[in-house]
Amino acid sequence: MKKFTNRTLAGILALTFLVAIAVSAAEPGSSEDPLISKSYVDSNIIPYVNQVSSFSVVNLKADQMLIGSAGCEVILRMGTATVIATEKGGLCDITIGGDWPDGSPVPSNHNLIVPVSDGRGVKAVTDIILMVKGTYTLY
Repeated sequence: MKKFTNRTLAGILALTFLVAIAVSAAEPGSSEDPLISKSYVDSNIIPYVNQVSSFSVVNLKADQMLIGSAGCEVILRMGTATVIATEKGGLCDITIGGDWPDGSPVPSNHNLIVPVSDGRGVKAVTDIILMVKGTYTLY
């Protein structure tokens, strides 16, 4: 008959302990390992993704301003507008890789990004049509 050493017995106990932990691990769908339903994704996640990943058309009258939050994207489609910048900088033009300072004319069909939420945006000189993605406030 084979005799177990203390080392072998400790190994068997450790293995048994690990198997017990694995078996008692969180059940899928429990509060420790929650699952979400398709209806939750369809009613909550998909609308949010669509909102932040698509442009909305925004019309401004002359002298109105659009102030964007960080990450807001603006494309001038019609009319004339100027950049509203702060002492920290202007709007990032990802179409040409530049930065537009305060008072600069907004170029048509260029994708401009508001880098931080510090009051940057565009001011309509004439009635304008913008495509906007992200959060913003109109004044």
